[in-house]
Amino acid sequence: MGSFEVRAEGGNLVDVFNRDSAPAVSVGAGDVVTVESLDCAGHLERQRVPGEERPRAFPGRRGHCLTGPIAVRGAKPGMVLAVHFEEITPAEWGWTAAAGKDTWLTRRLRVAEAERAWLLWELDGETGTDQHGHRVPLAPFLGVVGMPPAEPGEHSTIPPRSEGGGNIDCRELVAGSTLYLPVTVPDAMLLLGDGHARQGDGEVGGTAIECGMTTRVRLDLVVDRPAPGIHAETPGGLVTFGFDADLNEATATALSAMVDWLQIEQALDRPSALALASTTVDMRITQVANETWGAHAVLPTGVLR
Repeated sequence: MGSFEVRAEGGNLVDVFNRDSAPAVSVGAGDVVTVESLDCAGHLERQRVPGEERPRAFPGRRGHCLTGPIAVRGAKPGMVLAVHFEEITPAEWGWTAAAGKDTWLTRRLRVAEAERAWLLWELDGETGTDQHGHRVPLAPFLGVVGMPPAEPGEHSTIPPRSEGGGNIDCRELVAGSTLYLPVTVPDAMLLLGDGHARQGDGEVGGTAIECGMTTRVRLDLVVDRPAPGIHAETPGGLVTFGFDADLNEATATALSAMVDWLQIEQALDRPSALALASTTVDMRITQVANETWGAHAVLPTGVLR
């Protein structure tokens, strides 16, 4: 098993998905990679006051500032990339912004025309404290973990995708989790970034505590999994995902995958698996902020005995 490091600098930073991007590093299945990432905006220097403009890696950025790609030798469509999150460490500061942006949700919440609000957070590894004195426990994870679409050319980092992943924004994916992503392109070409020191389900204001991150992952390739699509094993439980412009469809996709999982793991027929899900599975809105609805189903750890 090899060990590699990818720094957040120079050609290791991108702001779009592109299957033809040159890899920052090439690794084998089972290798460990420590990845440094900037915050989603690519700040090269910390904000000194909330909302302050500071130098960025991409002054005219088109999407999230991400690190990679990481080429995984031997990966090909039909396989599943297992991303084991061994350690996730946030930087010493972060920010959250809301309102002041015209979307259907900000209009509904009556904040589309309001001045943009900013929180500036001091992060000590365990706790975040903003300029108003609010203190929250940290639960860091990466918002974007994914591979480019199979189609050539540049693709936005903003919407999550049902294959390959991307901007999933699921707060369950903390250290100790394994995320399973269907491989979309040869060598996977994995990108990581969009560190969140803490986020609520939904990411309702459009941002979390956005921060730089140092993440250690172990990458494996598998073929047979008990659930289709993107799914995860986390400290909090088993998780299945759905992504769609229609929240009903996103919810149904996530739930259907969880029922599949229960059928196999519990040796049940499908109606019985759904009945069991109705007593044990939590349905959650992953995020509302990224042009595509995200929903996830959670089978909590220890609920089945």
